[in-house]
Amino acid sequence: MKIVPGCRYLQGKIAALVPALGILAQKITILSCLLFLVSCQAKNQPLNMTAEVQVARVVSGQTLEVLGMGEQPNLISQVRLIGLDAPDLRQRPWGDNGKELIEKLIGDGEKSVKLEFDMETKDKFGRTLAYVWKNQMFLNEQVLKQGYALFVGRSPNHKYDERLENAQHWARLMGQGIWNPEKPMRLTPGEFRRMYR
Repeated sequence: MKIVPGCRYLQGKIAALVPALGILAQKITILSCLLFLVSCQAKNQPLNMTAEVQVARVVSGQTLEVLGMGEQPNLISQVRLIGLDAPDLRQRPWGDNGKELIEKLIGDGEKSVKLEFDMETKDKFGRTLAYVWKNQMFLNEQVLKQGYALFVGRSPNHKYDERLENAQHWARLMGQGIWNPEKPMRLTPGEFRRMYR
């Protein structure tokens, strides 16, 4: 088969165009993937990033029962403070001390608090995950700063990780609560729960 000289020219142009189309296809694929990821992120974001609720009861150094969540304002919901792992109530005296600290910080009068949500709003037990604010005071941070919990970063909720970790460093440096050198907590809350189920 004989190739006409004009066809060789066209063949060369097509051969040069194929790699360029390959690069364009790669760019379109990468752009499509990025757009897909961004759309997925937007679906995971809670619609309302904050909620004003009434505290019905402090359950522990990391859990509250609140009124005013969702469509049923008189229904009690459990809220787990993001970024910390507090001692179990049976882990004395630290469990009781953590619970009492939160009760003191919330106060006896107006027991309303603001819940601030991050990427994931529920844990595997169905509790609402939140950063809790009383006026301008960040309760999650105060529990760590007073030494009544351990900082535990949990993906994907990392909004205040640095601030919470710094609060724990301060408590440890100052020998507060569980970090008291004269009476330190020997088991982490997780170890205690596994041991005494």
